[in-house]
Amino acid sequence: MSTTKTIQSALISVFDKTGLEPIVRQLHKQNATIYSTGGTEDFIKNLGIPVVPVEDVTSYPSILGGRVKTLHPKVFGGILNRQDNPTDVEQMKEFNIPQIDLVIVDLYPFEKTVASGASEADAIEKIDIGGISLIRAAAKNFKDTVIVPSVEEYELFLGMITEGNGATTLEQRKYLATRAFHVSSNYDTAIFNYFNTEDTYYKESMSHGQVLRYGENPHQKGFFFGDFDAMFTKLHGKELSYNNLLDVDAAVNLTAEFKDSEPTFAILKHNNACGLATRKTMKEAYVAALACDPTSAFGGVLMANGKIDAATATEINSLFCEVVIAPSYDAEALNILQEKKNRIILTINDVPLPQRQVRTCLNGVLVQDKNNITDAAKDLKTVTLTAPTSQEVEDLLFASKICKNTKSNTIVFAKNNTLIASGTGQTSRVDALKQAIEKAETFGFDLHGAVMASDAFFPFPDCVEIAHNAGITAVIQPGGSIKDELSINYCNENKVAMVFTGTRHFKH
Repeated sequence: MSTTKTIQSALISVFDKTGLEPIVRQLHKQNATIYSTGGTEDFIKNLGIPVVPVEDVTSYPSILGGRVKTLHPKVFGGILNRQDNPTDVEQMKEFNIPQIDLVIVDLYPFEKTVASGASEADAIEKIDIGGISLIRAAAKNFKDTVIVPSVEEYELFLGMITEGNGATTLEQRKYLATRAFHVSSNYDTAIFNYFNTEDTYYKESMSHGQVLRYGENPHQKGFFFGDFDAMFTKLHGKELSYNNLLDVDAAVNLTAEFKDSEPTFAILKHNNACGLATRKTMKEAYVAALACDPTSAFGGVLMANGKIDAATATEINSLFCEVVIAPSYDAEALNILQEKKNRIILTINDVPLPQRQVRTCLNGVLVQDKNNITDAAKDLKTVTLTAPTSQEVEDLLFASKICKNTKSNTIVFAKNNTLIASGTGQTSRVDALKQAIEKAETFGFDLHGAVMASDAFFPFPDCVEIAHNAGITAVIQPGGSIKDELSINYCNENKVAMVFTGTRHFKH
């Protein structure tokens, strides 16, 4: 039997009729019998094209307020029959079941209804029953039946039948079946997650994967699943890479900590901040951030918490950087930044971010709530005889925000709302501290009067001693070690202020 089949009949039942007209006209041109229901039936009639009501086939009207229209053996028999199976062929004749070669469905918009804030009753009414059943039936029987499972396949399908003069190949039908099972599984996942209240169940379904040039390295395939265009408007530059996206994610999360602050500029490299400062103007913030570590800033990702003006753009333009992100740009600033052909320029939109984080682990995944705690002045508990000054409190909270968004183990130094240096991703907190001191000295920063933040407690007083000897005058840490008193005692003996937050900020 030939694997190429000509469409002689079609069942069409869709919610979104955008783009449907050319398909209906092409099917009519090819003399296909069209079956339909409800609003879709009226749509086809209004085109002046003959259409057979499904109820004429089933001898049942649409009932229960439209909840039951196509759920009938004569409909599903027409879709599921195997044309090379003698028993199926005989039963089709016995029960007078019409052959259905094509099914076109577009499901009720459940996800959009939920996203709109609709009531539970309205959301439930948008759970498609007949449509999802038609999709699964036609996809299962792809050897004989063509399935077009959503409006997104309309254009693709129209091209197939126009080019094939009404016929489809087995490969085309199987490809559409694959798309159909994606639509059905994605739909069911959305419904499950709407009802699910159990933390121990995890289901995720994402569409529209973007193929990247490669992964972390050229020999690795890379993909991004998500709606990048909803979150960013790309104004200029080359395509983002896998590593670009990771750095952009880190920049977005870090800068979100300073959303309501005065002009703040962040420079990131390999997911960690190598420069960050808050100032009265964006230009001043950028210049101060760059001074922290101009060596690491080369090829980095830059992000501002407010508009980038021409003065700031002029400063940025002298640095080779991969990506620049801001809520907005002056027209002149944009012209300046676009002088570099490959520089990626993004405008960030105000889009909610996922509140759960997922990563692969062993033969499964790890899922956790996002770390949404940002240390605030009200959270600080002074545990030393010396209390931090108001400027030190400001710097301690500034450093804590950076520390929270830096790979553990980490130590962060800050002074006058400026990142002075950090030690990142070390196996020992002492090593992280020594790394931070060395970086600060390398770039000529005076640590006297600076503050220190740690993402976890100090089990021994060695870190506070080393930091004090380097000039640190105030420390912020979670506390919670059984040997907290050793660090507190050292600080008391040397007039160093220390505050506890009660919150650990590991970032592995």
